[in-house]
Amino acid sequence: MVSCLVELQELTVLTKHFCRHNKTPLSPSCPLLPCMHIIIWSTDRLTVGPPMITDTKPKAGIMKVNFFLFFLALTGFSLIGHSVLRVTKDTKPNSEMMKFLQNANTLLLVVAFVSLTGLIFLGYSSTSLRYKEKRFCLNLTKEHQENSNLQSPQGLSYKQPSVVGPDGKVVPVTPWLSPIVWEGTFDPLLIDSIYRQQNITIATTVFALGKYTQFLKDFLESAEQNYFVGFRVHYYLFTDQPEQVPEVKLGEERQLTVLKVPSSNRWQEITLRRMEKLEKLIESRLVNEADYVFSLDVDTKFYGRWGAESLGRLIGVIHPGYYQTAREQFPYERRPESQAFIPYAEGDYYYGGAVIGGLVKDVYEAAKTCREQLDIDAAKSIEAAWQEESHLNKYFLYNKPSKVLSPEYLWQDFKPHTNEVKIIRFSQVIKNYAAVRPNP
Repeated sequence: MVSCLVELQELTVLTKHFCRHNKTPLSPSCPLLPCMHIIIWSTDRLTVGPPMITDTKPKAGIMKVNFFLFFLALTGFSLIGHSVLRVTKDTKPNSEMMKFLQNANTLLLVVAFVSLTGLIFLGYSSTSLRYKEKRFCLNLTKEHQENSNLQSPQGLSYKQPSVVGPDGKVVPVTPWLSPIVWEGTFDPLLIDSIYRQQNITIATTVFALGKYTQFLKDFLESAEQNYFVGFRVHYYLFTDQPEQVPEVKLGEERQLTVLKVPSSNRWQEITLRRMEKLEKLIESRLVNEADYVFSLDVDTKFYGRWGAESLGRLIGVIHPGYYQTAREQFPYERRPESQAFIPYAEGDYYYGGAVIGGLVKDVYEAAKTCREQLDIDAAKSIEAAWQEESHLNKYFLYNKPSKVLSPEYLWQDFKPHTNEVKIIRFSQVIKNYAAVRPNP
């Protein structure tokens, strides 16, 4: 506790020096305000919280005290004067100053009343202002955290981040300080308990067109055993064959909505239109029905727990086939004429398109941007190397995810287990692509 206090005090001093050096007061625009925490003292407890915004008028507090003392003295003087006049009036009933004393007595009573009113108002307004100031600071910090998009400039040169270190241990954080979720980096009971109190709804979109409906039963049954167990989950299933949707018993506060969509003769077209469907669903329904949304591939199965540790503003998952590959070998779109183009010298990770998630508004922005880029490419008869996955990787390169899921959250059944992947939570099943896809 002592070390924490020392660090917080040092951070406060550094912030003051920074603001003084830049000749700016500590205000909401101060660049260190969102990440700084100081000790807030109160009369009954010590709490840790965001910094209070320093008053740009340093004499405001002194003025309040002076006004308080002035009103207090005026009230006392008025009451004493009133008592003296009462005595004078009783001892000198026929005095020629009687009229003057009566007027003075009335004036003093009025002054005493006004003074008392001023004292009450000053005390109330001070408390109210302090409360509003604290609430404003809390709301400012929360709003900054929720809206702090991690945007990176294009063309920036830096070392490719690693997923596994030289010692063979997994790397738990990205270079932009977003966590990479691995087994052992979180407490399942604790993280679920924290988010369960917030009474959230997790929307989950799934696309099952054509023969892909055969994967629905395993997907839904395994999800009910492992996916956000104990949370309110709403599945939105896009399919061209509603009659092929299997009967699966859902848990309490979990529901399935089937949305019919046109079929297609090209699996690439089905993939390309997923972002558009997700964007429109968020606009029409999810903005009012959910807090978080995940879009998952249907030809998959859950093998282990997937819970609140995966929640965040914007979520991407590292592709299991490329997490130890040099970025020059990533299957990015390499044609400059495509909107999904990524130069060979750039790239963090290769993200799998089978999983995208986050807050509804942030997933909406990602889906909308990808859909717009897809439309631009389509107008020029360009189809990116891996359709929406290529555009998603372009988006994540310059709009960093706030949390990255390790390959535990997207494996492939045909791949053998590795030393760094301790548990497989979600995996793409083995299938004959020629048998399930409408075209090669």
